Amino acid sequence: MKVLVTGGCGFLGSHTCELFREEGWEVISYDNMTKYELGRTGYGTEKTRDFNWDYLKNLGVEMVKEDICNEQAMKDYSSGCDYIVHTAAQPAMTISWEDPRLDFNTNVLGTFNVLDAGRKHGIPVVNTSSIHVYGNSINDTLTESETSYVRNPVDIDENQPVMIGEISPLHASKMSAEHYVRTYTDMLKTPSASFRFTGIYGPRQFGGEDHGWVANFAIRAVFGIPLKIFGTGKQARDIIYAYDGAKAYLDYFNSQSPGVYNIGGGPENKISLLECINMIGDILGKKPEIEFHPDRPGDMRYFVCDITEANKRFGFKPSHSPRKGVEKLIKWIDENKDVFDMTGK
Repeated sequence: MKVLVTGGCGFLGSHTCELFREEGWEVISYDNMTKYELGRTGYGTEKTRDFNWDYLKNLGVEMVKEDICNEQAMKDYSSGCDYIVHTAAQPAMTISWEDPRLDFNTNVLGTFNVLDAGRKHGIPVVNTSSIHVYGNSINDTLTESETSYVRNPVDIDENQPVMIGEISPLHASKMSAEHYVRTYTDMLKTPSASFRFTGIYGPRQFGGEDHGWVANFAIRAVFGIPLKIFGTGKQARDIIYAYDGAKAYLDYFNSQSPGVYNIGGGPENKISLLECINMIGDILGKKPEIEFHPDRPGDMRYFVCDITEANKRFGFKPSHSPRKGVEKLIKWIDENKDVFDMTGK
């Protein structure tokens, strides 16, 4: 079997490539190797950008430097594949309002090209979406504990209304992509699904303030750099370890059921920013320094996935607790300090 993973050198994409190789698949990593997001982390270098490329190449993954916005390249490289896992994206809300055209081209046009390649070759596609499509009206349903926002019921299923509240270009592009996924399934006979992910984290994640907060906190804490919190720090997610996220794609292929699915850690893996920072401090044996900043517009303060549907349809079930996963993340950071450029931090 052969799979093409768009955004293969990104964080989730690299773990997906790795898992499918371990399962004996031929794997193509298709990535334009942009430095746009990485350059905003404060420690991104050429070495950082190439880390996942080199890692996957050593696993025997076929490496392709190309853009999903290139329609013909997308169709050419997916020829002969049995499956497309689409993880390439513009994932940051901040970048979406600074450069809405980049956001549109990547998340809408790029996804359209991926789906059309799937249609041409008659193979299934899974689109990596986001819980951001629900909008931020969930903020109006929350109460607070000492360390976290709280909601009753705790978890939220796929019937939650979408695009409610203050909407950013990222909300619009991710929702538009989902509409095209449904169209290609309903009318163009390309059996596809959208996975609405929340709080993915793990090794090989070069998280910044825009995206990838668990890794960003862990990296800063390891290097003794102050952590930035926008808002109260009580924002909460059901974080999911990268291996578990990657396995959802494999589980789906083995029991294909087109639709929309929440993919997260579920209620037992709910954690707030403050609780995560406290856990990181406990693991490191030192309390991280925190800087508080005002709320960012459009932020969703709470989301915990009801993952019942994904479990029922294709057996999705997370296997890593936050403590177990963050320990692995911190161990990876500690073993790869030379990858990060902390000059002048």
